[in-house]
Parts: sequence; C-alpha cells; structure tokens
Amino acid sequence: MENPFVYGEIVPRSAFADRDEELDRLIGDLGDGQKVFLISPRRYGKSSLVRQALDALAKQKVATVEVTVASFSSYVAFLEGYARALLAVETRVGRARSWLGELFTRVTPEVRVEGGLTGGGMSVSFPAVRTAKDTARLADDVFALPARLADRLNRRLAIALDEFQAIAAYDGGNVEQALRAAVQQQRKVGYVFAGSEPSLMEQMIGPKRPFYKAGPVMRLGRIPAETFARWVDERFRRSGLAPEEGLGAAIVDLAGNLPYDVQRLAHETWDFVAAARRRAATLEDLHLTLRRQLAEQDPLFEALWQRLTLAQRAVLRAVVLEHGIELLGADARTRHRLGGASSVQAALAALQRLDLVAREDDGHYVVIDSLMREWVARKTY
Repeated sequence: MENPFVYGEIVPRSAFADRDEELDRLIGDLGDGQKVFLISPRRYGKSSLVRQALDALAKQKVATVEVTVASFSSYVAFLEGYARALLAVETRVGRARSWLGELFTRVTPEVRVEGGLTGGGMSVSFPAVRTAKDTARLADDVFALPARLADRLNRRLAIALDEFQAIAAYDGGNVEQALRAAVQQQRKVGYVFAGSEPSLMEQMIGPKRPFYKAGPVMRLGRIPAETFARWVDERFRRSGLAPEEGLGAAIVDLAGNLPYDVQRLAHETWDFVAAARRRAATLEDLHLTLRRQLAEQDPLFEALWQRLTLAQRAVLRAVVLEHGIELLGADARTRHRLGGASSVQAALAALQRLDLVAREDDGHYVVIDSLMREWVARKTY
C-alpha cells in the first residue's frame, strides 16, 4: 500500500485536497493573460495550487515558468535566476543561445552550455553588471523577456513568482515599478504573484504602490472542515485502511484545519497503522501518533520557548487557551496575567515577526504550527 497523504513537498494532483473552484479560476485567469495576486497564509497549500494550475496549462500547450523570489540573496541573483528559468522554456539549447543577442538589448549575457547543445542545459549570468545603473538596464531586459519569448515561440506563457513579497527588499523597492511597467504590456503572458505573508502582500496591492489594481486578487481561505474531513476519510478508505467514524474530523480539528498540517498528521497516522499491519485506523492510533510527533518535536519547541521573553510566553499560551479571541480584553489579561493592552500588542507583534502566530481575517490570532499549539497547550508551568 502507498501512503495517500503528502506533506513537506509540492502536493501532486492525486493527493490534492479540494480547491477545485480556486484551481479553475487560476487556470482560466493565467490562460487569459491576467496578472493574478494570490495571497495566502503559510501552510494553506498555495504553492501546490500554483503547481497544479501550471501543470494544467502545460497540457494546453501554454509554456510555464516557476520562480521562487525569496530563494535569491540579491536583486541581480534574482534577475539571473529569472532569466535562466525563462530561457529554459526553449528546450533546444542551440536555438535559445542564438536568440540571446536579440533578446537582451541593453546588457550582454555570459553563456555556458552544459551537457552539449542537444539534451543539455544553458547557464546565463551577467558578470558585467556592477552598478545600480547596470542593474536597472538588466531588469528592463529581463522583465521584457516573457513577451519576447511568447512572440518567438508563438505560444502563451504563464509565469508564477512565488513568495513574491520578498521582491520588495530588492533595489529599495524600485523593482515593483519596473516590473509593473513591463507586465502591463504583456497580453500573451499570464502572471501569478503568490505570497505567504498576507500583510505584506496586501500592502503591495494598496493604492500607494505600483501594483494597485494591476489584476484580480485571490485570497486563499481554509477548506471547509467538513469537506476536508470527508476527503481524509475517503483517502484512508481508498488506500485500504478503514477509518473509525470521526477520524477525519479529529485529524482536521487537531491540525487546525491547515492543509499542510492535516496532510502531515494524516500521513503519520497512516504510516503508524500500516507499520502495525492493520487494516483499520482508529482514534487511538491518531492520538498515539500525535504524542509521538510531540515527543519528536519537543527539543525544537523547547528551544523556541526558551528564546521568548516571559511576556511573549504568556501571550503565546493565551493565544492557545483563549483560541486567539479578545486577548486585549481585561478578562483575558487578568486570567493569564498579561499586563496592559499595549504590552499584549507588543508581544503579539513580536510573535508574528517570529512566524509563530498569525492574525486571521476576522481578527483572531492562531499559532501557525498546530503541533506547537498542542505542545503549548500541554506544557506544565
């Protein structure tokens, strides 16, 4: 039997949960050349959704490109990586190499062919780019490249720039203006600018920023808990393990209804049952799996806990025990000895910067990692 639950990597179509409406919309918008902003908290399945959309478009003969903006250490490194990803659309290295002089009009690339002209790869870099003026010229060429490639290939392009909020750190923020100026002219190219820091992404599409009203905005929400629970139960059944009644609902609840965490807890529970060579998964199996995961993560969580101030620890515990609601109210502050409202706000802001806590659309706070939430809830003082 093969474990039907996947986490820690891009989820394949076979293990993709729900999101049919969002997927259809994203495929349609990208195919139409729209510039889509996909905003999602971490662990909601954003990257997997984008990959499914690109795979579907590739089957429609749309050329696809995927780049993670946050993976680069500098603006020039991002531009080089983006250029390499775009040029890789043309799989015939010899042909792509012959185009370079026409595609790059303001800077001269250095090209290295690896593995030969047939079946090999091509590395492109720009060692002559040293000044801010050089970088701006390179950006103009790279950002114009998608439209030029679409014309050359006579195909539509769909480009995903993941963790797009990181682009604001490049070139003092000027990159937003340069990129917006280029993409708004590219009717044959669809873009999805995907980001997992909602507050930063919302700022980027605000009225005072270049991407204001640049295209449709998709905000990825939670999968309805009942739908997710049914999906989990069905995956167990199809894999040959009969779930006890309520198992899917319990997994979704304990995992905070976060797609990544649901897949993780379901995966580990499935492995636990399969290792025991049993054909039924019970609620007891789930809780034994959860205890084992908490024990494995205990050193990491304890190290994180020790780095927090006393005020941050108290507020984190209150987020868990109060379900993140009305933490600034006098009752909650008294119950958990949190101090003044301003102190609570400062601690919440610090926990958000540490990526431990997130603020939901309705204003309540959640611990991002459901395992850490359980660890905090069980911690004795």
